Amino acid sequence: MIDQLSPTSAFTPSFQARPEAAPATGDAAAKAGGGISRAQQTGSQLSEADQQKVRDLQQRDREVRAHEMAHVAAGGSLVRSGASFSYETGPDGQRYAISGEVSIDSSPGRTPEETRSKAERIKSAALAPADPSAQDRQVAALATRMAMQASMEQAIQAGAAGGGASNGTPASATPELAPMLATYADTAAAAKAPSGSKVNVFA
Repeated sequence: MIDQLSPTSAFTPSFQARPEAAPATGDAAAKAGGGISRAQQTGSQLSEADQQKVRDLQQRDREVRAHEMAHVAAGGSLVRSGASFSYETGPDGQRYAISGEVSIDSSPGRTPEETRSKAERIKSAALAPADPSAQDRQVAALATRMAMQASMEQAIQAGAAGGGASNGTPASATPELAPMLATYADTAAAAKAPSGSKVNVFA
């Protein structure tokens, strides 16, 4: 995900909490595998309210992990690190993921074409979960602007190669577009994200 939302996703969590082993006892039932785990013992002692809290946390944990895995799967090589999670300990003593974060490389490419392609992949990664968060949509909007800037830079370069004006504005640009291209030619460098920059997407 890319802030805090409750997505429903086709992706399944990459790992699940490992159940605790049954405590060692000397009776024959435990030796035969009929022992009751500590988690089961704790669960049976929880109040109805606490059991509902555990169920809610389990559902949230599944949603968060699926959300972040969707970002990771769509981001591919742009993902700077795997998903990281924040946890809450439930009444049963288990830790559940309640939010997550994936860092995506948002630095510009070496060429406008590469930058535009990268921006499209960033947008795809941001919107990969079934229910993108507000921050996810913000990142997607930034990626859209990044792609537009790259497209305009391509147009400027194409115009310069074809004999454009000295300020880099294509000679073939329409009267309406020419001022925009001229302004962009003066500010494009400042608008680029610094090398190594990143954006974070959340659940």
